[in-house]
Amino acid sequence: MKDVPAKKVLVVSGKRKTAIAKAIIREGKGRIRINNIPLEIYQPEIAREKIREPLLLAGDIWKKLDIKIKVKGGGFMGQAEASRMALARGLIRWTKSSHLRTVFMKYDRTMLAGDPRRKEPKKFGGPGARARFQKSYR
Repeated sequence: MKDVPAKKVLVVSGKRKTAIAKAIIREGKGRIRINNIPLEIYQPEIAREKIREPLLLAGDIWKKLDIKIKVKGGGFMGQAEASRMALARGLIRWTKSSHLRTVFMKYDRTMLAGDPRRKEPKKFGGPGARARFQKSYR
């Protein structure tokens, strides 16, 4: 049996709020799927454009790659931003390009670095973290 060189496969993740995206990157024909839906028909359109940003900045590198993104949790925009982060991190790890990293960082830091903000836990005496129930004396 001949030793066949192993195909290079990268697994990268991205997070935003409660959404977690996992991108699997391998050599291919430039197909990008999010939860088994091609990027070209992914809805809503604003989320699709958000995910496409790292591809536009990277140039033609991604056209030789197949990227599958599985994303769960959060809302549609949180999922889009988590997918975008996974995609940007994956492209950097695949190309090992410091130039690409600086391009992404200059454009938008959240493409590579996570946003640590989370929802503050609810406290007693009110409907939310800070808001209190109204009181009436009549």
